[in-house]
Amino acid sequence: MINGITLGDISIDCQQPEKLRNFYANLTGWDTQLMYDCPALIADSGLVILFMACDFEYISPVWPEELGKQQKQVHFNFQVDNLLLAVEEAIILGATKPTQQYGGDHFVTLLDLENHPFCLCRK
Repeated sequence: MINGITLGDISIDCQQPEKLRNFYANLTGWDTQLMYDCPALIADSGLVILFMACDFEYISPVWPEELGKQQKQVHFNFQVDNLLLAVEEAIILGATKPTQQYGGDHFVTLLDLENHPFCLCRK
């Protein structure tokens, strides 16, 4: 263990950083800022999420995973009070709901504007 270690921020590679940051800001209600020349989202807990333009050809992940395709690297699990209502609101904001779902009544997997999977989870 490294003494004094804390998580400073999470960086998300994407094609349209400001558009993707604004999607998550609308989804969560969290504050937006510009940090380190990147659109940033500040969670209620203080966690900083940076949305970074790539200096390489960005390839969106595929979910569910397919052999030989770009795999997801990380995804968010958001806890919500009303799962069905939260899913409806996320779709109105631009999220898509894949046909394949594995969460039963516990969580729903959605895709953001650049196909990053995220889950809305029942509290």
